[in-house]
Amino acid sequence: MTLSRLAELSADPAASFVLIARDGADTVELLSGDVVDVDLLADIPLTIGGTPREVFAMVPYRQVRERGFVAQDDGAPLRCVIVDEHLHLPTRELLTALPDAPVPLHDDGFDIADEDYATIVEKVIAEEIGRGEGANFVIRRDFTASIDVDDRTAALTWFRALLTHERGAYWTFAVFTPGHIAVGASPEAHVVAREGVVTMNPISGTFRHPAGGATKDTLVEFLSSAKETEELFMVVDEELKMMSAVCSDGGRITGPHLKEMSRLTHTEYMLRGRSTLDPRDILRETMFAPTVTGSPMQNACAVIRRHEKKPRGYYSGVAALFTPNADGGHDLDAPILIRTVYLRDGALSVPVGATLVRHSDPQGEVSETHGKAAGVLGAIGAIDRDRAAEARSDADAPTQQHVLADDPTVAALLSSRNARLAEFWLNPQGEDFTGPFVGRTAVVVDAEDRFTTMLAHQLRHLGLDVTIAPWNQAKDAELEKADVVVAGPGPGDPRDTDNARIARMREVVAGRLAAGNPLIAVCLSHQILADRFDIPLTPLDAPHQGLQKSVPVFGEDASIGFYNTFTARVAPGTTAIGPVAVSADPTSGDVYALRGPRFASVQGHLESILSRDGIRTLERLVAHALG
Repeated sequence: MTLSRLAELSADPAASFVLIARDGADTVELLSGDVVDVDLLADIPLTIGGTPREVFAMVPYRQVRERGFVAQDDGAPLRCVIVDEHLHLPTRELLTALPDAPVPLHDDGFDIADEDYATIVEKVIAEEIGRGEGANFVIRRDFTASIDVDDRTAALTWFRALLTHERGAYWTFAVFTPGHIAVGASPEAHVVAREGVVTMNPISGTFRHPAGGATKDTLVEFLSSAKETEELFMVVDEELKMMSAVCSDGGRITGPHLKEMSRLTHTEYMLRGRSTLDPRDILRETMFAPTVTGSPMQNACAVIRRHEKKPRGYYSGVAALFTPNADGGHDLDAPILIRTVYLRDGALSVPVGATLVRHSDPQGEVSETHGKAAGVLGAIGAIDRDRAAEARSDADAPTQQHVLADDPTVAALLSSRNARLAEFWLNPQGEDFTGPFVGRTAVVVDAEDRFTTMLAHQLRHLGLDVTIAPWNQAKDAELEKADVVVAGPGPGDPRDTDNARIARMREVVAGRLAAGNPLIAVCLSHQILADRFDIPLTPLDAPHQGLQKSVPVFGEDASIGFYNTFTARVAPGTTAIGPVAVSADPTSGDVYALRGPRFASVQGHLESILSRDGIRTLERLVAHALG
């Protein structure tokens, strides 16, 4: 009966339905119902007529505008399927019922030529990362083609191919709604909320399996790459910002692990925390994964808007399933929409992107987009699998890959990564904050870098009652009431006084200094503070994005993570300028920290997972500022 129901839905061009194969399940879920398009996440109809409903939603990238971020608006709908029927089909039986005839591609190729994409990569590294706009950015291009087969038949064919040939996907899925068809195998659960526990799964670093399968040496080479390691740390930092915004306990890191798929292997962490928020609010606060956008998130959206040639549609958005639970609320399961083929009127599109960091090689990033596109197209059989750059030479390659993951050398390389990370984020933190500053209040001024959510969580852990105020909403009267103001980090050139955000942060710093009220300044605001004391600001020769350094901080060496493109710099050996104590690099003169009457500052991000001594150093600086 269930297979006949799928046949009925497939034959009806007006019918809307979804097929989902979740990781580890031996059945495929068939969801069907009416379609409703809504404007906002809050409008997703989880309750209709007082009755909780199961809802499947396709959330396009353009929804980042709900967070005040910029995006090209292509009108892609926030599409909801109100589930009336939810069936489970045995996978083995389903495979026999799905079409499997090859679907040839015509006029296939990338919409942006390789040389043009390489030029974009060069510009982003030089003009965006190089001038302090952020740590990493994902710029996409689309593989496009046309087909002669009916869209629904092609999608069902490719869904079968993914079930047969792809391994390790979190969700393998096919979505059929009027005018919008998508089929894919996403490796990454963006956000999951069940029984009050929120989980995020940042995946980064891409190892493309060589012909003949992976070897220990090739896997070790991948795991030893500084670029791949730092790329993963940066996306974990970015997703911890989101976790700290939605979870009362801030979030805890577990891992790293290898994420093994048929043609690609990635590295991943799991982040977990507790939350009582509505799942739609959780989804809004976590739009969208830095692995497919960049960091800091707000500026990443602006960089994408400047450098991508056309809107993103659903690429880097999420598929979200809201399911009623026993507590009267809804659980949320939302994978990222990547490794996905979109079909409309015989036209095929496979969006792929490369993560650009300070170490990026333009030709290497071009090659990565080819590998990702070939991985998808090879898995669905749209191109000969021997053509796919990641194709295996024999059926034993996945088994061999799994054996390699258990190799002692590989396991040791993975586990050694955590030795670099802050124990604060690796260990349970609890929610009972009884630190040394209980009874004191703090306002953290957000300069468009949500590291402030992690910073606020650490301050709460130290006992402070903390609120976060965006730079353009931080009222002087509210700042004056706070026991301590933390002027936060943010992107951009601290010397750019024509920038309204930089100008406002300068006002915040100047106002606290003039009043003699306690002030902590971080990263961008540290540079602004240095400028108040006529300490020169200068660009670094190479950006310190996701860089871990052991630096002197007033008598103690501290392991701290840095995300800066500019630095305050003094003559080597300088330890004070007037009443201001200076902690600087003895060779370069780069200023790592400042302190004076009722204020202290730090160039690094004490809240970062890379700051092993972050919470200890933050406590010292706050204690000094409070006197």
